[in-house]
Amino acid sequence: MSLMEFSAVQLAGKIKKKECTCREAVKEAFRQIEEKEAKFHCYISLDKERALKRAEQVQAAIDAGELAGPLAGVPIAVKDNICTKDVKTTCASRILSNFVPSYSAEAVVRLERAGAIILGKTNMDEFAMGSTTETSAFGVTGNPWNPGHVPGGSSGGSAAAVAAGECFAALGSDTGGSIRQPAGFCGVVGMKPTYGAVSRYGLVAYGSSLDQIGPLCRDVADCAAILEVIAGHDSKDSTSVDFAAAGEKTDFTSALKDDVSGMRIGIPRDYFGEGLHPEVRKAVLEAAELLKDKGAEVEEFDLPLVEYAIPAYYTIASAEASSNLERFDGIKYGYRASEYEGLHQMYKRTRSEGFGPEVKRRIMLGSFVLSSGYYDAYYLKALRVKALIKKAFDEAFARYDCLLGPVAPTTAPGLGESLTDPIRMYLGDIYTISANLAGLPGICLPCGLDSRGLPIGLQLVGDCFQEKKLIQAAFSYEQARGRFPDCPCRAEETAVPEPAVPEPAAAGSKAGGTDSDERRRG
Repeated sequence: MSLMEFSAVQLAGKIKKKECTCREAVKEAFRQIEEKEAKFHCYISLDKERALKRAEQVQAAIDAGELAGPLAGVPIAVKDNICTKDVKTTCASRILSNFVPSYSAEAVVRLERAGAIILGKTNMDEFAMGSTTETSAFGVTGNPWNPGHVPGGSSGGSAAAVAAGECFAALGSDTGGSIRQPAGFCGVVGMKPTYGAVSRYGLVAYGSSLDQIGPLCRDVADCAAILEVIAGHDSKDSTSVDFAAAGEKTDFTSALKDDVSGMRIGIPRDYFGEGLHPEVRKAVLEAAELLKDKGAEVEEFDLPLVEYAIPAYYTIASAEASSNLERFDGIKYGYRASEYEGLHQMYKRTRSEGFGPEVKRRIMLGSFVLSSGYYDAYYLKALRVKALIKKAFDEAFARYDCLLGPVAPTTAPGLGESLTDPIRMYLGDIYTISANLAGLPGICLPCGLDSRGLPIGLQLVGDCFQEKKLIQAAFSYEQARGRFPDCPCRAEETAVPEPAVPEPAAAGSKAGGTDSDERRRG
């Protein structure tokens, strides 16, 4: 049986028991990539030599008893807007096609200290602006369940790589649903933590008040294990939160309990109105019934202001994007136009040639809403709506432990369908963006298949820093649902073991691995 059939936590357990080695796991991952990557195009860049060298270093640390955690030796992928030292970080944009960071994002550093092995950088919508992974300057990613459909976005490459068995887990980023929506479209588990729970240091900014790094995995246990490693305060990010000071702990794997007895779950009626596909509605409500059968208290309620979430989100996100993307001018780093006369023409040609249509559209929209005469009418009004949405969620969480609903109105659309109608693409974010506006955690996991055999995603949203409640509810549903069907591209791989729960690290074990400064440039 292929090693790729195991979850991340299961693989780490096998390596710890000496049933396989880190090198074998990396080689098997690259074998799968070589077999399937031409069909799905999940990655922008790969470095097999670097990964194999890192595998030897991690194996030595495991054998010496220095690494014993649930991610030691696990090959993972990283979205290409998350900086990796001495490895290209392009944001899927021509304007950063030659950018090689001199440092790694804090989330990557923490994963590597825990013994994870980076395989490569995954495809995405350019600068995370899109919901389909079709706006990438490096080509389109196909959905492993059906390559004629999109994998979602903007973390579509990460979700597709996990679904296709081209990695054991991946990091993504979520600004308006960019982890949860592709997780739903690709039939994997994706989690957006509370804003501030994970350091944004090293994440190339799209909307600074909305962005969050989070995991995409095969099951909830893997999500909890990765979140436990990457969450926590970082002095390099002033928005990151000290959980201990807030009276919370980051031992998220302790929440992997098959028990929802007495848990109060609210279903917003506003999420089940016009535009929701009947097959999605049926699958999500059946998931709610499963949780109800296990002892949860499930009831419907009204969640106002949902209709205003999309215009508020795109106003705020585009305004922040127009500011964040000012730095890409061809002077300090990145692409520069080859022919120009004078400084201003260099700026214009560099940005015109370097940015794609969707990025240009959002920069222009953001510049407009921030311009004199429109700032009060649009941007400030959107901020007021954001505050009202947060208030509405606060009132909901006074009554409920978590909220349940769909992650998207439909399953994955066909390639090209969304690009012809940007408004339709924006409307596809209706169920996810509110969590970003309110800074809330959310998790998506598969709850069924539609008549075309495409996955349907179930979303659970919790109050700020209540990730443990979400993980417990999601794990309980996962246990009640049973094993989700394998992606058709992995149909030949059978006899899969039951999901594993991470074991705590052995007493006295170290979380450290090889320092990133010791790795040579790929």
